Amino acid sequence: MKVKLNPMFENVSGQLGELVFRRVNGRTIASRKPITTGEPTENQSQHRERFKEAVAYGKLAMANVTLRNRYEALAESRNMPVFALTIADFFSVPVVNNIDITAYAGKAGDVIKVHASDDFGVAKVHLSITLEDGQEIENGDAQETAPGSGLWLYHTVTPVAAGTPVIVNVVVTDYPGSSVLDVRNKTL
Repeated sequence: MKVKLNPMFENVSGQLGELVFRRVNGRTIASRKPITTGEPTENQSQHRERFKEAVAYGKLAMANVTLRNRYEALAESRNMPVFALTIADFFSVPVVNNIDITAYAGKAGDVIKVHASDDFGVAKVHLSITLEDGQEIENGDAQETAPGSGLWLYHTVTPVAAGTPVIVNVVVTDYPGSSVLDVRNKTL
């Protein structure tokens, strides 16, 4: 049943008896209170804990003026509540679209390119270069070419002998702190 122009329910949210009122995209939706039976499963308990963490992140993001302004701009363009966007961002992990190691020849100053994306934005791209046995050669943060471009460049600083097999580890982190690891192998 759809009701239009009813001032009684215009800005209502929460629970009233067996009815639950919520606001979605500027509309008030009324539904029956969900029926819960028994104890929650392990997966449900884990998801509830993750949701609590997401809410805590959302509150921190709203307290940070810079983050709040960025979320508000994106929320307005997507026509969704700002806090809902922070929750959605918490549950979405960044993506490594491409790692270009073709220009890396083991010399200091060689460039490794990383294309990374996230629904809200990538906060940091960290690279480490190791030998096959795990011994670290170097590590550091890549720099984004332009804000929001998704292209990150890392300039190597340690020379490595030709013929040495190396592993390039790339960790991409978004603003809520979710990270994803991608690895490339190369013999110089």
